[in-house]
Amino acid sequence: MSISALLSMGRCCCRCCCPRGLWMLSAPCCDDRRMCVCPGPRRIGIPVRSPSLPLFSDAMPAPTQLFFPLIRNCELSRIYGTMCYCHHKHFCCSSPHVPQSRLRYAPHPAYATLCRPKEHWWQYTQGRRYVSTPQKFYLTPPQVNSILKANEYSFKVPEFDGKNVSSVLGFDSNQLPANAPIEDRRSAATCLQTRGMLLGVFDGHAGCACSQAVSERLFYYIAVSLLPHETLLEIENAVESGRALLPILQWHKHPNDYFSKEASKLYFNSLRTYWQELIDLNTGESTDIDVKEALINAFKRLDNDISLEAQVGDPNSFLNYLVLRVAFSGATACVAHVDGVNLHVANTGDSRAMLGVQEEDGSWSAVTLSNDHNAQNQRELERLKLEHPKNEAKSVVKQDRLLGLLMPFRAFGDVKFKWSIDLQKRVIESGPDQLNDNEYTKFIPPNYYTPPYLTAEPEVIYHRLRPQDKFLVLATDGLWETMHRQDVVRIVGEYLTGMHHQQPIAVGGYKVTLGQMHGLLTERRAKMSSVFEDQNAATHLIRHAVGNNEFGAVDHERLSKMLSLPEELARMYRDDITIIVVQFNSHVVGAYQNQE
Repeated sequence: MSISALLSMGRCCCRCCCPRGLWMLSAPCCDDRRMCVCPGPRRIGIPVRSPSLPLFSDAMPAPTQLFFPLIRNCELSRIYGTMCYCHHKHFCCSSPHVPQSRLRYAPHPAYATLCRPKEHWWQYTQGRRYVSTPQKFYLTPPQVNSILKANEYSFKVPEFDGKNVSSVLGFDSNQLPANAPIEDRRSAATCLQTRGMLLGVFDGHAGCACSQAVSERLFYYIAVSLLPHETLLEIENAVESGRALLPILQWHKHPNDYFSKEASKLYFNSLRTYWQELIDLNTGESTDIDVKEALINAFKRLDNDISLEAQVGDPNSFLNYLVLRVAFSGATACVAHVDGVNLHVANTGDSRAMLGVQEEDGSWSAVTLSNDHNAQNQRELERLKLEHPKNEAKSVVKQDRLLGLLMPFRAFGDVKFKWSIDLQKRVIESGPDQLNDNEYTKFIPPNYYTPPYLTAEPEVIYHRLRPQDKFLVLATDGLWETMHRQDVVRIVGEYLTGMHHQQPIAVGGYKVTLGQMHGLLTERRAKMSSVFEDQNAATHLIRHAVGNNEFGAVDHERLSKMLSLPEELARMYRDDITIIVVQFNSHVVGAYQNQE
């Protein structure tokens, strides 16, 4: 692919500038960068990573490879601004070089005129020619490790009297951004008033506002839903009398995982209203709490509160803008609740939960504990069609997208797919000027007749843990787009146990010389000796997801190239990746079985 093809493939309506900064085109939606809530590239107008696309440096002619030092020195926005600007990608951003099937959010022709610069950037560069020797710039192994380990976090469940009485030994988590800023979020917490641990990954789209809010709030809603009537009364009485509240959750957070202090009071008031309603509904006669029902109620109530807060607004202009950003952006969620041998997975969207099972012969198998809510799920397609009139059967899902636009069929926020047209117009007109001037928020999806088209109700799957169930992988779709579930489980299992079942090297139809085969075997031997350079299972998995070559081995050159891509290009090859690996305590799980 030529460099001109790459450049045109990445054009964006929000900002386009030539390499020498001679012209710029701005879209109305992004005149105020602080206020832009137009959809970002994760599910909107940006291709997902594909092996058929060459790496950027391979596609570049020799002179342009000299720009890689400038990329690492943050000069790319001035030189290659035309390629793909940022996280404000629009519906209208499309290119003849990118097939529509690889876009996370379909472009809309109504905005096509916003995306076409009047001149081509090469018109300004005809008078200057560059001649140079091709050079390669790779990150060193320490630099690669520094990038991969920047967001890693590990937690080990504390022991009591030298014994671990929990079915969870601990967990490893990590994130690798592709969007800027990253739109994925993660959360982990121990329930203090009830038993169990909560872990979850959240994949945002149209910005990170909704995923951030859900990652902060959802676990509180779940914990409150699981509390007995007496504890809810005790908490409400403490609030009424001004006494200190009982702690509900113990958070396990990386320093980069922040909470919004400005919205804490608003969030608390909404949560309090929820537990007051639970008190009124429950007279205390029944003590049995259905975990599945509690998870479903928590998901639906939080999404309802997100919608209601945006409709009511707030006198504080900052909070008013925040709640609108949260409501107009969206997020999927995959949450696991582990209590002894009882494992519940609640999923909304297309993140996944995968159980790693070790067979008697030491091999690994993957058990899927979630279903993707998208067009590849036939039951989801049937559900959507049944919820709307028959005359919408052909329009409710178009090109494998909800109303031809959104890939996940379930999500938090995304009120553009839930509110009536009148409500959307009323909220936008009464909202901040920046919101009213934004093209995305004013845009009404096509064939929008009988909302809501989107729901946040999760699908909950229960699994009773067995001694052979060794770990659980929760990950956003950025991982599953690059790796098969069986490879994910095998890599994590071999990492955790240190046992590697060597399979014959598969060359997949490639013509491999004897020397190349010798190199592959030597590389595999070196890999065996250095497998423990990662102290975090999630980091180890990300290393494979980004750096694996066609033979399934980590290629440092490829890994270096992928991590060297600037934020303007990284999203063209992969999505944000967020992973939590939960390790189970087989001895405790086995003891539960023996007791029964």
